[in-house]
Amino acid sequence: MGKRTEARIPRKIDPLRDDDTCKADLERFCLLAIGMGASDAKIIQSDRVIVENRVRGKCIVPKCPSYGMSVNCPPYSPSAEETRSMLKEYRFGVFIRLIVPSDQMAGERVSEEDRMGPFRKKIQEIVSTLESTAFYDGYHLAMGFAAGSCKRSFCPDIECNALTPGKGCRHPLWARPSMESVGMNAYTMGAKAGWDIYPIGKNVSLKDFPHGNYLGLVLVY
Repeated sequence: MGKRTEARIPRKIDPLRDDDTCKADLERFCLLAIGMGASDAKIIQSDRVIVENRVRGKCIVPKCPSYGMSVNCPPYSPSAEETRSMLKEYRFGVFIRLIVPSDQMAGERVSEEDRMGPFRKKIQEIVSTLESTAFYDGYHLAMGFAAGSCKRSFCPDIECNALTPGKGCRHPLWARPSMESVGMNAYTMGAKAGWDIYPIGKNVSLKDFPHGNYLGLVLVY
């Protein structure tokens, strides 16, 4: 993905922005997400974000191939406790759903990267664009979380540049940690939001589930 080059007109930061204005902006961000290809987007209160130590533990048991390979994955991503602390400083966010066809989530037709790579990049693109839009609209502390390892999306065949002292991320405007990598129980949150969520592993049959999901979150205010 390339660099962002479009000009932005920043809106003045207003620490006393009222809830009605904020919610109108959040609704606009939801529409932006859907316009970019999201299947759904909802305003969520920060106290509805579920953070559990066991979610981050699933990055280790069984150990994910991306563990320790990216600055946005454990053990480098924020811990569950750090995430809980940050959430106390936010009130609202945008919860994003990207439906993935079942034959792109499972099956042996093509490699996993060919099947799922475009969807991983899409959720990263939506999340980072919403974060950037909120930033220029005066929500300067907006923070986005996507799905899956950013390394597998942007740097699958090379080492994470940000893990080398003195160097930074090759894609700082796009790459974001996944919700799960910081302890957010994205699937339970999705189910509570009314979305159909399925546990999909290597042993599922395509006929047994209609679709998969990639979920993202942008904390705004």
